[in-house]
Amino acid sequence: MKKLYLASKFTFVMLFSALVLGVSAQAIESEDYSVHGPSPESCTSIYVGKKASTDGSTMTSHTCDSNYRTWLDIVPAMEFEKGSLATIYKGIMHTEFPSSLTNVTIAGTIPQAAKTYSYMNTAYPAMNEKAVTMGETTIVGRKDLVNENALFKVEELQKIALQRTTNARDAIKMIGELAKEYGYADYGECLTFADKDEVWHFEIFGIGKDEIGCVWAAIRIPEDHVGVSANISRISKIDLKDKENVMASENVFSVAKKLGYWDGKSEFVFWKAYGGGKKAYSIRDFFVLSSVAPSLNLNMDGEELPLSVKPDNKVSVMDVINLQKSYYEGTQYDPTQNLKVTAKNRKTGKVETKLSPYANPWMTRNFANMINEQKEDAIKWTRLISVPQCAYFTVIQVRDWMPEELQAVVWFGFDNPGQSPRIPIYSGTTSLPADYGIDGQHRFRTDAAIWSFRRANKLSSIRWGDTRKDIEGGVKMFEDKAFREMPLIEKEAIALIEAGKNEEAKKLITQYTHDFAAATQKHWWNLGDEFWMLIARGV
Repeated sequence: MKKLYLASKFTFVMLFSALVLGVSAQAIESEDYSVHGPSPESCTSIYVGKKASTDGSTMTSHTCDSNYRTWLDIVPAMEFEKGSLATIYKGIMHTEFPSSLTNVTIAGTIPQAAKTYSYMNTAYPAMNEKAVTMGETTIVGRKDLVNENALFKVEELQKIALQRTTNARDAIKMIGELAKEYGYADYGECLTFADKDEVWHFEIFGIGKDEIGCVWAAIRIPEDHVGVSANISRISKIDLKDKENVMASENVFSVAKKLGYWDGKSEFVFWKAYGGGKKAYSIRDFFVLSSVAPSLNLNMDGEELPLSVKPDNKVSVMDVINLQKSYYEGTQYDPTQNLKVTAKNRKTGKVETKLSPYANPWMTRNFANMINEQKEDAIKWTRLISVPQCAYFTVIQVRDWMPEELQAVVWFGFDNPGQSPRIPIYSGTTSLPADYGIDGQHRFRTDAAIWSFRRANKLSSIRWGDTRKDIEGGVKMFEDKAFREMPLIEKEAIALIEAGKNEEAKKLITQYTHDFAAATQKHWWNLGDEFWMLIARGV
């Protein structure tokens, strides 16, 4: 005798099988667009100061939680003749491979630098050879600030800054200067910077529909703090006298006053002026800050949370990875908490209550609606950190004790951060596997790296209770592999660098990335085959 609290077992099987590739319930968002642009709920970035980390590294991160391109490559350093121009694009975020210009427009040109640095070219560029690193989240802000005819989208600003700067502070200044001169064409954006010394939280907006320019502010995060950005403007008060820890555009006050966002008399609050007055944090901000500093007893009653907090215990890269995986399991925000079944234990004969094997935290919109029709609020939607619509994700460490080739390391993964493994990519890595250069958003294709992970992950969601141990076991296996092998690879690379064999060191770490990627992909293709068989055999 088996009883399902909310629906028959057949209903769960059929709904998950039919709807697992549908729109995730985590993508649901209702918003009045008359004041604000569309709220994408599309990224999370967690960042860590060097004295807040267990090993003294700085960190930033990014979950690119939307339908952006999944191809990436390493763009090499280059030299240019005097008078050369750099082309600025729009539409590059949805191309199928690096050389494709389908649906891409040339927005314009700017003077080219004499020499550019190598950089990791993700949809939102993430790292350069000088260990300048970035995370990103779209914070939207007021719709009236957007000038779509201006030159620069944020990803192109990131690209230029990574090609031309050697530290976070200079990267922020360059982005501000370029957007001021040529115009900012995007909705509000937050970039989280980390270099070997500093971590910064930077927010930028346009200044009007037909206006060339931008308004921005940046806060240096205390070295012993952890912070987060999750699609909402969070910068509050800014003290321009504190030049060591605060930067902003010279028009930061005047634009707000001119447009009627600030009366010029009350205390100026950046997020109220440019973010549009929405509450300055989300469940993700609250969860991350509360997780690292539970002693603060933060709550969601006020209109602000601290931009960053001092953690109760120092934070490791694994801690940040685990936060990226989070779907609030075991908390009041867990979307699966009400999806339980009763069943008789065949061995003991006792009736037990447990989570249904068909329940998973990444349920589709149609499934959630169906269950909630049977019992209101059975599935309570809360925006998770780990979501299935993620294109790719990064956690980036910058380590000041390492040579430049090893100073930054990106822990990179495709698809859902709660289901996929991460591979290490160093600041000195010179190339990525060929299938990393093929986008997987346009169609299913076995030559696109993301689909080795996406296929298995989506299939596992159909029977998460039965497949979870295989997915999580695979992730842990590769985490353990990385932590075991990377110190040995780095030791060998350092010896080569000290012997003046820098190019050989780059070849070594590049080959390691290729080999690691191939191993993860093979394992996930095999998992996908196993999950197909599990589903084909039925319940």
